Amino acid sequence: MILAEGVRKRFGTTEALRGVDLDVPGGSVCGLLGPNGAGKTTMVRILTTLLRPDGGRARVAGCDVVRDAERLRYRIGLAGQHAAVDELLTGRRNLELFARLYHLPRRTARGRAEELLERFGLTEAANRPVRTYSGGMRRRLDLAASLIVAPSVLFLDEPTTGLDPRSRLALWDVLRGLVAEGTTLLLTTQYLDEADHLADQIAVVDAGRVVASGSPAALKATVGGDRVSVAFREAGDVAPGVEAVRRVLPGEPEIDLAGRRLVMPVPDGAASLVRVAAALDAAGVGVEDLGLRRPTLDEVFLALTNAPVRETEARARKGRAA
Repeated sequence: MILAEGVRKRFGTTEALRGVDLDVPGGSVCGLLGPNGAGKTTMVRILTTLLRPDGGRARVAGCDVVRDAERLRYRIGLAGQHAAVDELLTGRRNLELFARLYHLPRRTARGRAEELLERFGLTEAANRPVRTYSGGMRRRLDLAASLIVAPSVLFLDEPTTGLDPRSRLALWDVLRGLVAEGTTLLLTTQYLDEADHLADQIAVVDAGRVVASGSPAALKATVGGDRVSVAFREAGDVAPGVEAVRRVLPGEPEIDLAGRRLVMPVPDGAASLVRVAAALDAAGVGVEDLGLRRPTLDEVFLALTNAPVRETEARARKGRAA
């Protein structure tokens, strides 16, 4: 449903995209992750016909993003980083306005607006000016506006930025519903847990390139497997606790004496955790916390991107310019 090959984009001397490839099957969710300035938003703008690429090619919903731009705009939806709704109009009038801009007949526009207001839980607030809406309500209205033409592909650029946890979870439910109905979703996000919960596949972008791609599970596997983590109750529990763990697990644990913590790679996840718990109990070792730790997308992100290095270099260049 989304296919990009070698997409490039330059702004002056800055190469924003340096040959980006993407392949997103229909009815799936693709998450674009990367540090600020990595090129995520530029890629979204090219795929939604708002920018022309300088090189490469891209097709969305069967349309070339350059040659078939006008036709493509009727097949996609876009919700950017900031809600693109008119604060002086009511929620209902906003949706009717978007529908009319798509050249829907007036009666059809009203009906589509009512349908979306109900779907996004905005019926009671439909006649209130948008300036009175909460952040979560504005985001839902903005997403509703992007669905006026029931797009086959929906692009979301950091859709939950600034939302409280309850509003984020509610929006996740809406997005899962859209995908269940067959919509293909591409989203950029700074929240790695969001990508972990929603995405079928993830592309990690850094400095204008895709540096890794795959399912969340596959990417997490690249930074290591499961680990048992033990926090000992007292300093005197560390030595006997380490000895007990060594008796039931192969390998050498990582030991933090100051933090009274042990971390040990394990081959069989929960089974190892059970053995460690039994060994520590049998040895009478005091334990404050015991758990199985799996790799996170945060660790993948830090391992694959050099954001701290690039930010340091940027600050140095700025200092030299000053």
